[in-house]
Amino acid sequence: MKLLLDIQRQLLRHPAHVFVQDDQRQWKGFTLLVAAWHIARAIERTTQRERVGIMLPTSGLFPAALLATWMLGKTAVPLNYLLSRDDLEYVCRDAGIDCVVTVKPMLEFIGGPTASMKPLLMEDMSFKGLPPVRRAKRRGDDALAVLLYTSGTSGKPKGVMLSCGNLAANIDQVVNWATFTNKDILLGVLPQFHSFGLTILTLLPLAIAAKAIYTAKFVPRKILELGKQHQATVFVAIPSMYHALAAQKSGGKEHLGMLRYAVSGGEPLPASVANEFFEKFGVRISEGYGLTETSPVTNWCLPAEYRARSVGRALPRVEQWIVDAQGNRLPPNQDGEIRMRGPNIMQGYWNLPQETAQAFDEKGFFRSGDMGRFDDDGHLYITGRIKEMLIIAGENVFPREIEEALNRHPSVKASAVIGAADESRGETALAFVELNEGFAFDEAALRGHCREHLAQFKVPRAIRARKELPRNATGKIMRRLLTSDTPSDL
Repeated sequence: MKLLLDIQRQLLRHPAHVFVQDDQRQWKGFTLLVAAWHIARAIERTTQRERVGIMLPTSGLFPAALLATWMLGKTAVPLNYLLSRDDLEYVCRDAGIDCVVTVKPMLEFIGGPTASMKPLLMEDMSFKGLPPVRRAKRRGDDALAVLLYTSGTSGKPKGVMLSCGNLAANIDQVVNWATFTNKDILLGVLPQFHSFGLTILTLLPLAIAAKAIYTAKFVPRKILELGKQHQATVFVAIPSMYHALAAQKSGGKEHLGMLRYAVSGGEPLPASVANEFFEKFGVRISEGYGLTETSPVTNWCLPAEYRARSVGRALPRVEQWIVDAQGNRLPPNQDGEIRMRGPNIMQGYWNLPQETAQAFDEKGFFRSGDMGRFDDDGHLYITGRIKEMLIIAGENVFPREIEEALNRHPSVKASAVIGAADESRGETALAFVELNEGFAFDEAALRGHCREHLAQFKVPRAIRARKELPRNATGKIMRRLLTSDTPSDL
């Protein structure tokens, strides 16, 4: 496994270099390596199974546990501690894991271990002394490195199989695309069970001997303090986080103005958020794109190539097409499904051969399920999800377009649009909005605003206000949790 060997070499080559600073402590190269050896020995004594669960807060403990798992030639299964207990138990059984490397507060957070969990508590370990030095078991690039469970749009979580080669390829692609160096300082708050938190904020800095600053909880004031204290050069977040940072009265260019990259992903970046962040910090937010199945990054709009609403061109060695419903390749400026292939594309879904087969077309391209279009220069624009497309009076309508219109209204913090049955038109748009502080809900005004920016048939028939829209662990709005029966609660 080239990636593990590369990381081990970096840790040994820079034993006194601080690779990680988290809420509790610093982790130098040799500290991480020794911790991984200790954890590996504990895992060996706890389980003989081929897969090991990791359920830890965003911290230096996570990479130590991950490296320990790989040293033993095992597969890591990062667990989303925000799942329901039923879903956590399902993941443990589906992945075939019993040993879960964790900490007591995390177990308390989920209400205690589920039936299949055999907790291996970090608090019970001593990292003092030098355990037997471990030589990592040799594994090929096709060996399974991680199972990342994604909830998808419906049903039970499914395990995305990412190989050692998939992860290594995506790190190389991103490093080359954005010219990362060991001088970069990455500020991370995204959970490490998430593909972006795993690949970009955890593995990439280890692989190039950069520095990662982790904090387990998103607190805007603390992010600003960390940015200023450590002179962070890279920050990755979702739009709602950027909005919260821009709203901080104490924030200024001295806090985040040194960023080379402020990257947004997960959901559309409202123009208002991008503008207010730029005005406050002097940094242009650039959007990226990718999925768990792609390790995850496939596109990134670098600041020098900034185009509003574009997620940029495809990374090196990512072949990307836009196709119609019959799989025919479309020219620029036409909407279709985004399909792609490359060394970063997953091996498939764990124990789901039929879904794996359906995820790829006859040419071996991964079917993303996302709709998008290229401009004449190859910059990608995401327009929606195929399964979330509405058909209103025979016309295809994507929720994203309506949401972008709503998000331009000063009262709207965030929005989500779903379809509702309609006798005359078959389906109609139903919108939900989360309001900015200090604004009152005015449905008539919002519908009037939509009429100014959308075709009449796209204007939501009804708009409802919610105190908070449902979000997943990374803050992405979950439209599937909203139904026509979901009422306003303001």
